[in-house]
Parts: sequence; structure tokens; C-alpha cells
Amino acid sequence: MATYDLAFHTRLDGYAIFQTFVETGIQVGDSVTVTGASHGFNATATIVSTQDFEFIGVSDEGDLEFDSDVIRLYQFMYVNAGSDFTRSTATGAVTFTPSVSWINAADVTSWLGIDVATANDTAFITVCVNASNNYIFRKRREAGYTDSQSTVPGADVKLGTIMYAATLYRERGSADSFASFDSMSSIPIPSTMGRIMALIGCGRPQVA
Repeated sequence: MATYDLAFHTRLDGYAIFQTFVETGIQVGDSVTVTGASHGFNATATIVSTQDFEFIGVSDEGDLEFDSDVIRLYQFMYVNAGSDFTRSTATGAVTFTPSVSWINAADVTSWLGIDVATANDTAFITVCVNASNNYIFRKRREAGYTDSQSTVPGADVKLGTIMYAATLYRERGSADSFASFDSMSSIPIPSTMGRIMALIGCGRPQVA
């Protein structure tokens, strides 16, 4: 969960328009919660735009229109019924909590080819699944992808997410790699991460 202070707010043609002081990483389709705001802006809503230009209204065809000559950094919008409200300093904050559900515990145990032995194992696989879902989602977002939190982008990304969760599970009890029974072991560390990053499409150069 990440929380960011609101800098400015506006309402126009049934849309709430906010700016924050810093980059948030919020994207279209994300669910956010605005609290502590005035003039009826508090809501849990789905983002419809993150354009960095001033919103000037809705066209006759229903399209959102922006003035590309006026830059509004760190802006996001969602549907918010009410009277138009002139841009002014805002109070409150926006909270963004990704809830990614690309893989589950059954996916990981199937890949591992084992049945869990104890309730602790089951609980730890769930921890690994949640960590992998959020980590892969974040890494792809950092690489410039716009993904649904509930639908995995493809079979390759799903396999990469499963592999990362399984790697976390197999590293249980080890500080830096797969555990070994030999205190002086010099066995090579499996090169799993390169394959995972390739599957999830990360490590690629961003194109302007």
C-alpha cells in the first residue's frame, strides 16, 4: 500500500481531477481511495485517465479532451458526480493498493511437483505466491507495461510468475540462494532469474 498527499483538485463534467506532489505509478484501471478531501471528492474509484495535460471537458462524442499546451504533472482522474469546481489546493491523500491475483498456490505446487507436508508449508507457499504476484506486477509496470491486476498478460508471464514464487519457496531457510547441507559448498547457484525476467518481458529497453 502506498499513500500520497494531494496537491490540487478540480471537478469538471462529472470527473474528479487530482494532482499529487510526486509520481505515484497510478495507471488507468487502478482502484484508488481518496480520503480527507473536501467538496465531495472522497471515494474509492477506478482511474479513467492519467494524462499530464489540463482536462478541458467531454466532447459531444463522449471523449475526454485535454489542452496539450498546459501541463499538469502527476494527474489522475475518475468519475465523480457533482457541480463543476475550479482548480484549487487540495487536502487529503490518495491510497493505491495493488491486489494482484495472477497465480495461486496450486500453480506453484504443480510446478514444484510436490505435495506440501505441513500447514506451515501451505502458509509459506501462499506468502510466496502473494510476493511473486506483486513483485512481477511491479517489475512489469516499471518496465512500461500496463497490466490488469486480475488477468495475467499471457502464458509466458504466468510461467515466470510461478517460477519466481517457486524459487522463493525453495530458498526457504537460506540467506542468499537455494539451501545447501554443506557449509563449505561451492555448487553453482541455479541461474533462474535470467529465465524469469525473460519470460515476464523485463530488462528490455523502454522506447520513447
